Parts: sequence; C-alpha cells; structure tokens
Amino acid sequence: MRYFVTVGEELHFGRAARRLHLSQPPLSRQIKALEEELGVSLLERSQRRVVLTAAGAAYLREARQILAQVTHATAVARRAAREDLGELSVGFVSVADYNLLPEVLRAFRERHPGIRVTLREATTDVQTRELLEERIDAGFVMSPLREPTLEVRPLLQEPLVLALPQTHRLGRGSGALALERLAEEPFILFPRYNAPGLYDTIIIACQEAGFLPRVEQEAVQMQTIISLVSAGLGVSLIPESLRNLGRRGVRYRSTARPTPRTEIALAWRKGNDAPVLRQFLEVSTEVAARYRTAGGGDA
Repeated sequence: MRYFVTVGEELHFGRAARRLHLSQPPLSRQIKALEEELGVSLLERSQRRVVLTAAGAAYLREARQILAQVTHATAVARRAAREDLGELSVGFVSVADYNLLPEVLRAFRERHPGIRVTLREATTDVQTRELLEERIDAGFVMSPLREPTLEVRPLLQEPLVLALPQTHRLGRGSGALALERLAEEPFILFPRYNAPGLYDTIIIACQEAGFLPRVEQEAVQMQTIISLVSAGLGVSLIPESLRNLGRRGVRYRSTARPTPRTEIALAWRKGNDAPVLRQFLEVSTEVAARYRTAGGGDA
C-alpha cells in the first residue's frame, strides 16, 4: 500500500523507486501483485506516462487515510508507553471547578507538560457511566460513590452553606443562620440520581433541623441552581466552595449548627495502571493535601 501511494503521488516508477530506495523492477512487481490481489487495474502505463485509473484514484485516497491512521496509532502506542507523554480524559462535577480542579490542572501541566488532558464537565451519574464505558479515564465526583468496579479516593470535604436571594428577609444578615428558619421556604435542588451522596447529605441536614425541604425547582448544574436563587425562585444548600462563584443577587450564609460535610473524590476503573493515570492521581492527592492545609477544606 505504501509503495502504491508513492507511485500514485509521483506518477513515475523511476522517481517513486528512488523515494523508496528500491530498484524499479521490484517496485513494478509489487504494484502488479497488488492489482492482481484487488482484481482491478490501478494504473494505466505507457512508455511516456503513468496515469491513475478511476479505481486507482479511489484507492489512493483510502490508502493515504489508512497509512496516516497507522502512523497515528504507532505514535499513540509509543506515547502511552512513556511516562512523560500521553493522553488523559478527565471528567469533573461543577463543584470541583471552584475548589481543586484549577490547581490540579496547573500543577499537572507544570510537572508533565507532555501529557495532554481533555476535560468533560458532567454530573456524578454521567461520569460513572462514562468511566465504566471507558470514555473517560478518571473523574472528580461527589462521594460516596458505590460502584464495585471503580476505585474511589476521597480528596476534600467541606461544609454546606445557605444560598439565599439577596432580597430575601433572611439574606440581609452576615452571621450564621439557623437552618430550621428555612423550613417553610421553597428549595432548589438537583435530581437525586445526579449525585445521590450530596443529595442525601442535604436532606439529612434538613431532617436534623426538623423539616423535610419542599423542593419546588430542580436543576442539574450548580451554576444553574445559583442563578435560580438569584432570580428569587427559592433557597438552596450548596458546598461552601461555590461561594467563589460570586453571582450577583445571591447571599451566602453559614448554618448555625454544623451540617454533614460534602466530599469530592477522584474515581477511576479498577485495574487501570496506566502511567499517566498514576501521575494524575499523585498530583491530585498532593494538591488536595495543600488545599486542606491552606484552610480550603478537610480531609
């Protein structure tokens, strides 16, 4: 196939043979053998010129693509075998974008500049499915995550805080607020299947305050929940790091009594011992430890 592509590009057996570092007769025999194998004529030959047939032109296009893919596959395999080169696909929940993720990516790029990281924002349930389908290599998820074929490493815990419309009667203060004072308020939450662990943590916090939240609006992404709060459609309990979102029209207040803590974890498939994944796990663990030491969360 490579011989034919060279002849098809040169349209001259002599020049093609020189490019391939061959003598002309063996090259002619190889092309003839290819035509016999395919059962079609690829070239029209005369003493003055060589011309591609319609079949030859079509085969040339396909052969070029196949050879390019072979070259790419070889490069990918070699990169995967080296610890300083490769590719990694990482999923993340939106909460991680406001705490660990930016610093993990920065540190990983500095330490392993030859590894290309592709990112995909997705909820915990979507990431779980994509990990099992081998569409991503690792994911920042909300814990707990109970999937026996996945490894899960806890990275960061943080408290829940209240998000209230700025015009809300309880949104004007700055101190801690008793959660039970929101018993009659409409809540904005995400569907439980998106992140069962975080959802249950919020429900438990409300139950411990003596009420079950009246959920009147649902949204998948945390940014959307904050937007709906700013529009005055309800209140919400969110991980503390989302204070960094800084949405206008929203006030954040801590709760008077400690709430159950949310947890960000890193998940990956059991048995995946790729060097690039191992390096990403190491960097993520180190960054999480520094983040906790700086007061950004708990272990």
